[in-house]
Amino acid sequence: MNGKQKFVAGVLVTVLVLNLVIGFRVYCAIARETDEEEGLQRLRQFVTVMRLIQKHYVDKTDVAYEKLVYGAMNGMVGSLDRFSSFIPPADYTDMREETEGEFGGIGVFISIRNDRPTVIAPMPDSPGMKAGLQAKDQIVEVDGVLTTDLPLPDAIRMIKGEPGTSVSLTVYRPGTNQTFKVDVVRAIIEIQTIRRSEVLPGQIGYLLITQFNENTADEFRETLTQMRHDGIRGLIVDLRFNPGGLLTSAIDVSSMFVEHRKLIVFTEGNKRTKKQEYNSLPGEKFSDLPCVLLINEGSASAAEIVAGCLQDYNHAVVIGEKSFGKGSVQSIIELDDGSALRLTTSKYYTPGRRVIHGNGIEPDIIVDISDEDAGQVHRQLLRPDGAEPEPDEPESIEDLQLDQGVEIVLDLIRRTGGEVTSSARPTSASVQSATQAMREELAVATDAGNAADGDDPAPVTP
Repeated sequence: MNGKQKFVAGVLVTVLVLNLVIGFRVYCAIARETDEEEGLQRLRQFVTVMRLIQKHYVDKTDVAYEKLVYGAMNGMVGSLDRFSSFIPPADYTDMREETEGEFGGIGVFISIRNDRPTVIAPMPDSPGMKAGLQAKDQIVEVDGVLTTDLPLPDAIRMIKGEPGTSVSLTVYRPGTNQTFKVDVVRAIIEIQTIRRSEVLPGQIGYLLITQFNENTADEFRETLTQMRHDGIRGLIVDLRFNPGGLLTSAIDVSSMFVEHRKLIVFTEGNKRTKKQEYNSLPGEKFSDLPCVLLINEGSASAAEIVAGCLQDYNHAVVIGEKSFGKGSVQSIIELDDGSALRLTTSKYYTPGRRVIHGNGIEPDIIVDISDEDAGQVHRQLLRPDGAEPEPDEPESIEDLQLDQGVEIVLDLIRRTGGEVTSSARPTSASVQSATQAMREELAVATDAGNAADGDDPAPVTP
C-alpha cells in the first residue's frame, strides 16, 4: 500500500470510527442507563480488531474497511433475532425496486425455523404448491447455496427472480425425515384471499381466507352479508395455512365481530417505544353468528391477530393446532450511505395481553393431524369445484378439524335458541355468552385431562 492509499484508508477508518463514536454518544444521551464508558471501550476494541485484520490478514483483497464494517454490522444486528438484519446499499436498492415493481416468485411464505428458511404455507395454485412444497418444509439449499444461518431477506432474494426462470431447491421434510431436490419455475404471483366460500349442511357458512391484503375485508364483508341474507345459522372461518398480511386488513376483519372502539390489538416495545393501540372500527357487525375459527401451524401474523382477538372477547371458539407465533413488528431505518436496518421494534399483544410472538395462539380444542394429511386437506380445500385431483392425490380425505368445527357451531346454535331465521336471530350478547360458557367448559376439561396425566393445569384464557 503506497502513502496515498494509506492516507485514504486512514481517513476512511477515522470517518467510520468517528461516525460510530458520534452515533454512540447520541444514543447514550437518549439511553442514559447504558454504560457509556464500557460502550466506548468496546468501540475502541472494534477499531483495534479492524486494524489488526488490515495489518496481518493473509488475503489483502478481503480486508476493505467497508466490507469489514458491513460484515460487523450484519453480525451485530443478526444476533438480536431472526427477523432483524442489516441491509447493504445494493440489497436495499433491490428490495425497494421489488416492492415497487413486478417480480417473479414461487408463491410460498417462509420464515426462519431451526436456523433455516421454513415454509409457513404455499399460496393457492402457486408454483411452490404445484411443485409439492408443504408447510414445515425446510429449504436447505437454494441453487446449491446452503441456507443455514442465512438472514431471511437474503434467502428470499435468492428464491425470487425473473418470471419464467427456474430455481433449484433442496428441501428437508421433517414429517417424513426425507431430503429431496425440486426445480420450481418462478412466476408472477396473483393472490385471491377469499379462496372458498360455501354453505355447509346445517346452514353453516364456511369461508377460507388464504391471506390478509387490501381487498380481504371488503370481500369478506360482501360474502358474509350475502350468506347471512341467505339464512346461515353459524359461521366457520378457516385461517389454516394463512401466513398473515396487512395489519389494517386484520383489524378490519376483526372489527366485524367486535364492538366499536374496543381494543383489537396493541404493540409494545422497549421503554422508549410508545405503546400503539388499534381499536375496532364502525360498520356492520356479524357477532350474532355463532363462530368457529380454524388455525394450525401455518397460521401466522395477521391471522393470529384475528384469532387472538376473537378468542379473547369470546366471539369465537378456536379449533385446530397452535399457530406459528409470528407477532413482531419490523421497522426499516434508512442510513446515510444507502444501507438500512430492518429492526424488530415491538411485539403484538392480544386484548388479553397475550404475547403472540414466539408463543402462537393456543386453540380451545386441539385437533392434531399429520403433516401429510394436512397437506392433502389443504390441496383439497383449494381444488376448484369439479376439478379432478392430481394422480398421486386421494379422491378425498376427511378433514377432522373442519368436522370438529361443524359440531361446535351446531352446539353453539343450540345453546343460543336453536333455529335461526332472518327475522329472529340471537343477540350478539347471547352468542358471546354461549361462546364464553363453552370455552370455559373446554378449559376445565383440558385442566382435568392434564391433571390426570400428571401435568400442570393449562392456564385459562383471560
